[in-house]
Amino acid sequence: MTIMSSREFNQDTSGAKRAASEGPVFITDRGKPSHVLLSMDEYLKLAKKGNIIDALAMPGGEDIDFEPPRMTNFSPKPVDLS
Repeated sequence: MTIMSSREFNQDTSGAKRAASEGPVFITDRGKPSHVLLSMDEYLKLAKKGNIIDALAMPGGEDIDFEPPRMTNFSPKPVDLS
């Protein structure tokens, strides 16, 4: 796993792509992860898994902060079972 600041990424995009061939590259913005660069093969593997549980089970997944957005303006509709 590689961590780069946004500035480092902008100055060395080819280096980030090389690092992504070895594993995910986390790009930070003001010290906090904001983006992840993956090789196409790794992206396709994740896309095939189809759920967040499998994605978080990948090596290094325990280091991922996952905070799903809260649902706002949600009003459940009654179900008619007749």
